[in-house]
Amino acid sequence: MDSDFAETMHRADTLDALPVGSAAYISAAEAKGELALRLTELGYFPGERVEKVLESPLGDPCAYRVRGTVIALRKADAARIKVRPEAEKWD
Repeated sequence: MDSDFAETMHRADTLDALPVGSAAYISAAEAKGELALRLTELGYFPGERVEKVLESPLGDPCAYRVRGTVIALRKADAARIKVRPEAEKWD
């Protein structure tokens, strides 16, 4: 694995920091209220695999594939979702 890529993945502890084209597993969501409900309904819950597939030219929003569906999230919302690199699913 490329060392720059590995370093970027090591720093990607929240969904918003995940590089485009990379996948990770959701470990926790730090959202409350309506946002927590919305994220759960969209499939963003612990154990789900998520892939960052697109970043808008200005960086917000970004598109993520979760459970076979591509969904755009604002950076602030994605920052509330903790992730673990795909290679570290449940170490």
